Amino acid sequence: MQKPLRIGLFGFGRIGRNIFRIGYKDPQFQFVAISDLGDVEAMHYLLMRDSIHGVMEDEITLDGNYLKYNGHSVRLLAGGTPGTIPWDAFDVDVVIDSTGAYRHRDELQLHIDAGAGRVLVSKPPIEEVDRLVIKGLNDGEIHKDDKIISTTSATTQVLALMLKVLDDAFGVKEAMMTTVHAYTSDQPLADAARSDLRRSRSAVENIIPNETWAPEYVSQLMPQFKNKLVGMAMNVPVANGSCIDLSTEMNNMPSIDEVNAAFKAASENGLRDIIGYTEDPIVSSDAIASGDTMVFDSKATMIASGKLLKTIAWFDNGWGFANRILELADAYASLGES
Repeated sequence: MQKPLRIGLFGFGRIGRNIFRIGYKDPQFQFVAISDLGDVEAMHYLLMRDSIHGVMEDEITLDGNYLKYNGHSVRLLAGGTPGTIPWDAFDVDVVIDSTGAYRHRDELQLHIDAGAGRVLVSKPPIEEVDRLVIKGLNDGEIHKDDKIISTTSATTQVLALMLKVLDDAFGVKEAMMTTVHAYTSDQPLADAARSDLRRSRSAVENIIPNETWAPEYVSQLMPQFKNKLVGMAMNVPVANGSCIDLSTEMNNMPSIDEVNAAFKAASENGLRDIIGYTEDPIVSSDAIASGDTMVFDSKATMIASGKLLKTIAWFDNGWGFANRILELADAYASLGES
């Protein structure tokens, strides 16, 4: 058994806390330091009492600037910019940057310069990094020399897997997607002045059209879809539980049963534990705390005039994604040092 992977969390919002909740009891992982802009009391409180995932069952205490549990001690650090946290002082193997704020390579490189062996960032990058990785799509291509890696986003991962299954089975000519997405922490609860006028409106009172990066980054990883894939988001007044509504023109139009069979086979074979499949009439809240990247909704599959296919997949917009981040960290650890 390899030694535990020593992890530093940079950002302790929804994704950071999900990563901790999923991994803190796993002997493969050892969280050694957490950095966030919130004070330590708030960091501990929001970890223990989550409005989506509930109260933690295990006792994790706050002792000064440390979280303590089961003989483990995790240092809590005041948030800053990349490069201000001395990761080498904590002998960190990998930093998971889950702030969502840093997408330039030179910013992320500062984590490496401060002693991190590798950086996983939970947002798509603005500039080229060593690798974009989506489990089930291209995770077999990772290399031990990769230092700055993007795990893209929850929406991007779902879109990529939906297209992979459809394209492998039937061939996709072109596609248009809408992600019906839970509201996010950067949206106001009441109308408030913002540079993006639509996003200045109340998140809990409106369905708000929004941009999404997912088609752009899927097209980078799946170049057969360059200039053939577009999409948008609609932020809706639910706290968690989202879906992708994907419309595709196919090279060979299958039947509804054939489409559902392709996703069922993927969920039971090569993409097991990444793609879920259901024949139940589920709704958004049923996706909460799903460890799958996506859950395919077989009841929603439709075909129009034998020319246009619509498929739906649900996802928890943080939990399954956090699972994939930890799995990727472990996969890189298994490659050894460069």
